[in-house]
Amino acid sequence: MPERTATIASRSGLHARPAALFAEAAGEQPVEVTIAKVGEPEDDAVDAASILSLMTLGAERGDVVVLRAEGDGADAALDALVTLLETDLDAV
Repeated sequence: MPERTATIASRSGLHARPAALFAEAAGEQPVEVTIAKVGEPEDDAVDAASILSLMTLGAERGDVVVLRAEGDGADAALDALVTLLETDLDAV
């Protein structure tokens, strides 16, 4: 299963506006994407397209997360979402 790591760049972490923007982008991908903090069990990963799940993740600026997806288009989807997470979405 393809996976990528990313460091959260948004000043407020994955809360409010950044979480909404990220969840929307994840929902537009051709594959289901999960996200978890690095070091957490894979079973604790949450749906990246769910704003509520993202907010319960508690990811703050500087935290490293892992994104996972499977299927056609998974690599491109993960690459796009990593780019988004590594952008300060509070400044967009």
